Amino acid sequence: MTLKVILVPVTPFEQNCSILICQKTNQAAIVDPGGDLPKILEALETSGAKAEKILLTHGHVDHCAGAVELAQRLGVEIIGPHEDEKFWLDQLPLQSQRFGFGAAEAFTPQQWLNDNDTVSVGAVQLLVKHCPGHTPGHVIFYSADDRLAVVGDVLFAGSIGRTDFPRGNHADLIRSIREKLFPLGDDITFIPGHGPNSTFGEERQHNPYVGDGAN
Repeated sequence: MTLKVILVPVTPFEQNCSILICQKTNQAAIVDPGGDLPKILEALETSGAKAEKILLTHGHVDHCAGAVELAQRLGVEIIGPHEDEKFWLDQLPLQSQRFGFGAAEAFTPQQWLNDNDTVSVGAVQLLVKHCPGHTPGHVIFYSADDRLAVVGDVLFAGSIGRTDFPRGNHADLIRSIREKLFPLGDDITFIPGHGPNSTFGEERQHNPYVGDGAN
């Protein structure tokens, strides 16, 4: 393994904020800091790693509401998601109000990401896959060396992302999972935005919504 992963559940939605640490350089990326920044900062300090960037899978409030404040505190940039997610990032103040979060300002990341881009965490290269469906600009991050993917709300253990939000699309979501995620390999462990980890092979075999036996 070239990456060490620390999961920090945040917000009332128990969203999996992931701290990805390059074991060679001890540099870290924080994926989807939706809130509860003291918990994230404590986990980072305990790890001894140095944050170098924030990565976002998509623009829902439980995944990104803490990104701007955390970036300012750490002096790092916000990278991702895909530009089609501007629709959601522009609505962060409304999302925060609707779901009872603290005040969150709309923002634009320092860099948008596209399909097959790469981003680094120290010496580790992560492949970006644009996986629309749950939201239009959702992306996932994949480390081939670690056989690991951080997939946000695209796929869960035994379930799939919701598509009943504005600009969600069920057919796009199924296509993203089957054409972008599953081909990476059955042995890939994935970290979802909520709940326990699983593997793509497990979901292909047993997931009732998108497995090989689903319609």
